Amino acid sequence: MILEGKKDIKRLAIYFFYDNNGIVDDYIPYMLEDLNKNISELLIVCNGKLTSESRNKLEKYTSNILVRENKGFDVWAYKEGLELYGWDRLETFDEVILMNFTIMGPLYPLKEMFDEMDTRDLDFWGITVHHSAPFDPFGTIKYNYLPLHIQSHFITVRNTMLRSIEFKKYWDEIPMINRYEEAVGFHEAIFTKTFEDKGYKWDTYVDTSDLYKHSYGPIIMSPLELIKNRKCPIIKRRSFFHNYNDFINYNTGEATIEAFEYIKNNLNYDVNLIWDNILRVQNQSDIKKCLHLNYILSSTVRNNAESKVENEKIALVLHIYFIDLIDNCLRYAKSMPKDTDIYITTDTEEKKRAILEVFSNLDCNNLKVILIENRGRDVSALLVATKDFIMDYDYVCFAHDKKVGQLDFAIKGESFSYKCFENILKNNIFVDNIIDTFRKNPRLGLLTPPPPNHAEYYSTLSDVNWHTNYENTKKLAEKLNLRCDINYNKEPIAPLGTMFWFRPKALKLLFEKDWEYSDFPKEPNNTDGTLLHAIERIYPLVVQEEGFYPAWVMVDTFASIEITNLNYMLREVNNAAFNLYGSNSFNGLITAMNMAIEGNKQNNTMESDVLLRKLVKEKIKRKTPKSLWNFIKKIYHVFNGKRWVG
Repeated sequence: MILEGKKDIKRLAIYFFYDNNGIVDDYIPYMLEDLNKNISELLIVCNGKLTSESRNKLEKYTSNILVRENKGFDVWAYKEGLELYGWDRLETFDEVILMNFTIMGPLYPLKEMFDEMDTRDLDFWGITVHHSAPFDPFGTIKYNYLPLHIQSHFITVRNTMLRSIEFKKYWDEIPMINRYEEAVGFHEAIFTKTFEDKGYKWDTYVDTSDLYKHSYGPIIMSPLELIKNRKCPIIKRRSFFHNYNDFINYNTGEATIEAFEYIKNNLNYDVNLIWDNILRVQNQSDIKKCLHLNYILSSTVRNNAESKVENEKIALVLHIYFIDLIDNCLRYAKSMPKDTDIYITTDTEEKKRAILEVFSNLDCNNLKVILIENRGRDVSALLVATKDFIMDYDYVCFAHDKKVGQLDFAIKGESFSYKCFENILKNNIFVDNIIDTFRKNPRLGLLTPPPPNHAEYYSTLSDVNWHTNYENTKKLAEKLNLRCDINYNKEPIAPLGTMFWFRPKALKLLFEKDWEYSDFPKEPNNTDGTLLHAIERIYPLVVQEEGFYPAWVMVDTFASIEITNLNYMLREVNNAAFNLYGSNSFNGLITAMNMAIEGNKQNNTMESDVLLRKLVKEKIKRKTPKSLWNFIKKIYHVFNGKRWVG
């Protein structure tokens, strides 16, 4: 069936939407605005709930909105939408589009796609395919392998197939969908083959047949190629929070960031539509990995010496407790621009005098030393001492003198302090580049050095990153009414060491808490698990709640050290692991190690069961008359078929 040349093409779009909170972010109206230019009618099917504000957004495009129980995933939403119209009415349309919220765009006008597909003699079509695989990754596909198929985020069915008994039967008989694996196995993976086998012709707008041996899912693994060179009008939402293991198993992780940068710099699509959605609903750890939110900045070359904005206000907040570290703090404070306001907090008059003496010749716009209570350490120094004026600034650097007393050698803590200071206040050029990075990335809210990983800090490269601070951080998040995802298995992009740069409006929610010194525990304080450590981890979560993202920053000189350290540690871990499990890919090694762990758990359980049975048996034997015990042995031998030992 060819639609080219047909007057008044009638298209119905059934658009499926789901959000856990019933919120419609603006990327959806943007898509619907363009979609409506190419269709006759729009039905929106929402699983679960829909806020009144979100309903108002959608009603600008259609009054035809169905809110249903959240069951059956998108498959049963489509089914109910089709049933709502009825087959007689559906047969009046030239095309019916089944489309969902998991795609963003259009990156190019959808009319270009519809005009092209109108010229093709087809019964059904889509935008992209997932290539076939000789196995069933979901365990739900009736063919026992994954067929080549149109991806279900956009499937268009033409009248020839709409009127068919086969199409009606397909939807009448489709089973209930209870989990994601079934949504793929019972519908998405088999829809194309089902109707192809019945003689119906299909195609996709974006041809990736030449990428068959390139990857299974080009829309995820090669989005730049599809968008730039094949004018794919969509990008998957999942690209920005996809399981990073899938990326690292096939490439160097460049897929999403390259596509994002191309969209931002070359296409007429506002990337804030992407940020608004993913920052609201996704875990920041996943976002950071997929978009590589790491900034490696020069200490010798200014990125843009002319980028300064007039009337821009910059501050350094510096907490000093240890008198012997005043000179070191001054050395790094000198890296700030000359028009900086500098606030130094300390807890005694004696220390204040010593600070003023050392800092008296510092070239800055304004220097003020603030006396604070010795309660809450560096955290209260920021949240209490500066709360009345901090929001007046555009960018703020927060630092403090740092000693670590809980480790056996002072050098370990000194190196932690070095890592923090170097990566926020290396020198004037580096600081200028940090400020310029904030200017060029308006959604950037927090820049923090990467966590320490030397000595006992090595465990931060794991889920132990949370240590004893998961529950206290969750409780604090609840008090602050944070909605963003907090997951023990996913690390916050937190400033461990509590030294960082931030955009004050990105931490507005935290400062609005109106902290007092009495909110913080008295000294002596625990080395972990306190409110102080919860706040240390809440900073990036507040930033995300405010619609900004946290990121890591490193000066080029330290990045060189960090690469050496990480490579060395990984090689040593691999050497030990390969000796146990054999040389393998990263994914293969992790799989082998997890299987071994599960095997050991089962063996330990079995050994424990055997031991327990032996102990029980011996106890019963001691308390049972010998004649009765021998009788029991004979009965056991007859019915169990085994020789009784003991």
